Amino acid sequence: MATYEGNFTPPPGRFVLVAARFNQAVVERLVEGARDGLRRHGVAEDAIDGVWVPGSFEIPLVAQRLARTGKYAAVICLGAVIKGDTDHYDYVAGGAVNGIAQAALTTGVPVILGVLTCDTLEQAINRAGAKAGNKGFDAALTAIEMVNLLRRLPE
Repeated sequence: MATYEGNFTPPPGRFVLVAARFNQAVVERLVEGARDGLRRHGVAEDAIDGVWVPGSFEIPLVAQRLARTGKYAAVICLGAVIKGDTDHYDYVAGGAVNGIAQAALTTGVPVILGVLTCDTLEQAINRAGAKAGNKGFDAALTAIEMVNLLRRLPE
């Protein structure tokens, strides 16, 4: 039986970070973490692009467009949706997550979910580099691993 898995060897190609400006103080930390993760694993700074969108709901459309260009090995989506007093959270979080998954499935390019969905601002801060590590860094490693895994899978 053949077993396939990715690794953290720097793959050829470019990476792009699609980041939401809404909750920008949190998202900037995720972007820093993702850039750090890519660089620490051998991706050159000039092989990393960044695109800012208004909010997490807008991420999937831009991610899909970028993935379809064939220019990027992976698209890393970064945002923070924090629960409020209305149902708006459910729609934005659900739309972002489902849209990111759809972008990956329709393009065949790794489109990585790095959008935080938190009950409180404190939880988001903790996941963006405080007590719970940096989920942007984790998303970058997931991107590298998925690019390498897809290159190994049979056609």
